[in-house]
Amino acid sequence: MLKTPRRSNKSRPPQPGEQAGARWLLLIHQIPPKPDYLRVKIGRRLQRVGAVPIKNSVYALPAGPESYEDFQWIMREIAEGGGDAFVSESLLGDGLTDEAVRARFDAARNEEYREILADAKALLKAVRLPAAKPGRGTAKAKSQTRRPALEHELAKLRRRYESASAIDFFGASEQAAAAAGLAEIRDHLRPHSAEIGGERQASRPLNGATWVTRRDVHVDRIASAWLIRRFIDRRPTFRFVDPNRYAHRDGELRFDMFEAEYTHVGDACTFETLVSQFVPDDAALREIAEIVHDVDCKDAKFRREEAPGLARMIVGIAALSHEDEDRVEQGTTLFDNLYAAFGGKRSK
Repeated sequence: MLKTPRRSNKSRPPQPGEQAGARWLLLIHQIPPKPDYLRVKIGRRLQRVGAVPIKNSVYALPAGPESYEDFQWIMREIAEGGGDAFVSESLLGDGLTDEAVRARFDAARNEEYREILADAKALLKAVRLPAAKPGRGTAKAKSQTRRPALEHELAKLRRRYESASAIDFFGASEQAAAAAGLAEIRDHLRPHSAEIGGERQASRPLNGATWVTRRDVHVDRIASAWLIRRFIDRRPTFRFVDPNRYAHRDGELRFDMFEAEYTHVGDACTFETLVSQFVPDDAALREIAEIVHDVDCKDAKFRREEAPGLARMIVGIAALSHEDEDRVEQGTTLFDNLYAAFGGKRSK
């Protein structure tokens, strides 16, 4: 992670009796009128990192290493497109208060949260719709086909919520309502996870399947690959693909990607989904699942104190290993050690 360099502050210093204000990173840019798409592209990049406009061609983020790194990447894209940009760290000057800028951040996030909540309410209506009852067998089959689609829609909403909350720097007021809307859907789907005939049984181990996931793997996919290799498939083959060019082949098992057989379900990450499906009774894996969840979902659901350490280790693995196969190999050692630390015993 890049560190924010020290810069001279040209803003008016606080006067006696005044409190120093917040420090901000300001990206000031000039983008050429042509090509047209460049301005749109940069606007989307700025929106994605959570920056808000405070003046014409001036965007702000709270000062910090991650914000500086985000702006550095955007500066590079502007320069490559023939424009010019620079970043300045400063206090706000006269006529624009910290509170006013924070309000702009909150307004942007609240708009996203309200859209998520509206879509969540629509999905909740679909979840509550009773299955048709022309016959018991038909109703059961219809329920089995509806539930994966509903869970997939919930997973998409959850990812939107996580993206918004990741750049919710000041805790926008609509966040709680959006989270509650997603939780209500999850609670309505949860009772149907056990089919008639008892609790869901752990799936049987596999042998020699091909497992496909998105390339550039990080914590959830590295942990899931380790879990697959150690507990689910005796001889797995992994494929790391560009999701935009991938065409599914019969027999392949996808994880942590679009339309995957195993991916986020409700607020559970892919690793949690695999654990619950294949090895639900392993206490050590449940401990690791909570840590992986906190790192991957960034919602502090379990508040695991080990999460920052694991996140830092994954960053190191990604920095030193550019090939996905190497990342999985490095992650195997990491998760073997973590599993042993929680009292787990290797099954292979």
